[in-house]
Amino acid sequence: MPGMSLSIGRIRSLIFEVPTRAKLAYCLLRDPRVPLAPKLAVLGALGVIVSPIDLPGWLPLVGQMDLLALSLLAVKVFVDACPEDLVREHREALDHGQSLFDQDLRRAGEGALHLWTGLRSGGAETPRQLEEPK
Repeated sequence: MPGMSLSIGRIRSLIFEVPTRAKLAYCLLRDPRVPLAPKLAVLGALGVIVSPIDLPGWLPLVGQMDLLALSLLAVKVFVDACPEDLVREHREALDHGQSLFDQDLRRAGEGALHLWTGLRSGGAETPRQLEEPK
């Protein structure tokens, strides 16, 4: 089919784009300004992907798609369905390391380090002790 062929360069570009797209989708999912419909659509598609029920190969398109391709498509459709100004805002935050993804990753890393330090010192800390001070 014309227009359907992918060069090795294009495939490589798509693969390297996965982490950025995934982080952008994460930030948009967490943004309350993004409408509910695109959020439900991407979560439903990702649910199908991780479902233990394998789609039969005879289903047109879906049954023949690789899970990675379906994941990329779900995230692309989700990002494309989000308001452009929000996508631009989250892309800029990602570029500067200030996105919701970056903030959550730092918090998770700090919590894991705190827990590891507590375990190594012999003190078993509870999750309540790991909460940020109010």
